[in-house]
Formats: sequence, C-alpha cells, structure tokens
Amino acid sequence: MSDPDHDILGDRLRLLGARMSAPALPAAEIRRRADRRRHRRRALGATAGCAAAALCLALPSVLPAPEPRHSPGAPHSPETHQGAATTDTPSVSASPQPPAAVTVTSTATTTIDAATAARILSSCLGSEARRFRAVIAVLTPIALPDADGVVVAVNSAGQYAQCGSKGDKGTGSALPATMINDRPWRAGRLIKPFDHSSTPAGAGRHLVLVTGQYAPGAAKVTVSYEDDPTQYPAVMTDGAFVHTAAVSTGPSWSSTIPPAPYVHVYDADGKEVYDEKAELLKNTRP
Repeated sequence: MSDPDHDILGDRLRLLGARMSAPALPAAEIRRRADRRRHRRRALGATAGCAAAALCLALPSVLPAPEPRHSPGAPHSPETHQGAATTDTPSVSASPQPPAAVTVTSTATTTIDAATAARILSSCLGSEARRFRAVIAVLTPIALPDADGVVVAVNSAGQYAQCGSKGDKGTGSALPATMINDRPWRAGRLIKPFDHSSTPAGAGRHLVLVTGQYAPGAAKVTVSYEDDPTQYPAVMTDGAFVHTAAVSTGPSWSSTIPPAPYVHVYDADGKEVYDEKAELLKNTRP
C-alpha cells in the first residue's frame, strides 16, 4: 500500500524537474529560430545606420565649415567652399535707378571785371547808375542769345538793384530798379529773395538764376532743386547773394515747366533757419 505523502512529494519533484529541463526541440525548429534572431539583428543595425547617416547629413548645416589649410608660404587659394557666400558676385542684381528728373550740370561762375560791371550798370540804370556800386557781377554757366551774366548793386541807402548783362550792356527787369527792395523779408528778417528765373537754353536745358538779400544773421545761403536734397552754394557779398546754374531735365519732364529752385539759409552755428520749400508747403496747406 503506497504512502500518500510520499506520492504527493514525488509528483511535485517531477513537475519541478519538467520546468527546469526544457524539452528538446527538433533541429529544423532550432535553425528557424536562429535565422529569425539574425534577421532581427540586421534590421536593427540598418535602422541605426540610417539614423546616423541622417545626423551626418544635418551636421554641415549647423556646424561651421572647416577653415582651409595652407602650407606655410603657399599663396592663399581664391576658391571658396561649396555653399559659402561670396562677396565678388552679388546674390541679387541691383535694379537700374531711374534717371533724375532734374540734374544740375554746372554752377560755375566767372567774375565780371569792375570796368565792365560799371558799363553794365550805366546802360541798365541810366542816370541812377552813379549812385550804385556793384557788389556781385558774374557770368552765368550758360550764355543765352540775349544774356550771359548778372550784376547786383547797392546804393548808400542800402537799396539793391539787379541788372542782367550781355557783354558790357545791361538790362533791368524792374522799373525803377530799386523796386526789388519792396519784397518782404522772410524768416525773421534774415532773407529776402527778389528774383527766381529759369530760362530755356536748348533741348532739356535751363539757365536758373536766384538772387536776393540777406541780413547779418544769415551765414550761408544755398539752393536746392525739386525733390533733390543736394544744396548748391550761392555767392554772398555785402548783403546780396547770387546763385546761377545750368540745369538739365530728364525725358519725363514737361518742357513747359521750369525746374523749381528753393532757397535755404543757415546761421553761424550751421543750423538751417529758412527752407523755402517747407515754407511754401506750409502756406499751401488748408
């Protein structure tokens, strides 16, 4: 008759032995499982290689390009790294600038000698000429058929007269000649422009003349044109100023509209105290 406790212990030992020792597999199954493990390792290796390759391709875009190495004494190669920006060839071509509507081609003047200036005043002012002395007498950059210069004179009362000239002959645009002194002062009695003129001088060319009177507080007088910010100096002597220029207009400019000059005045500190264009715009605003 068997012992029940012994039988239960034996059964447990047999079960434990069955778990401890794996059952033998057929050779075909062992090879199939080995091949599956090899395929899995290769797939994992390929994935890691692709990730590494992607990282290597991305590195040049975030890391600086290495500096080229040169042997001592060897000339520097002008070649640049592929993808690097160069300074000799612009990446975007500059668009051509449109031609300027108004271009100042010359502001050169030549002084008229004292004897010729006196004859100009005599033919211009008649008997009044003896009361005046010329303070500015210059030839213009362009000689027109009936004019090639300008003379500004002053008398003992501080009245100014202006005469155009052709050779040694003078003509006045104001009668009497001292009428130019009736113009109002501008910018706190600093400037008194008394003549702006623009005369056609051939196809697309104009002779511009700007004259006036300035007070002691005006240290410099300049003239600009249209929307061009460039300012050109005026000749200043004894309270009178003269600016004359040869001006060309572009093809888009109407031949019936003369180019507009604007007077600027600066004080001794170099501060602009009068801008004629700004004053005109201010006065025309509603």
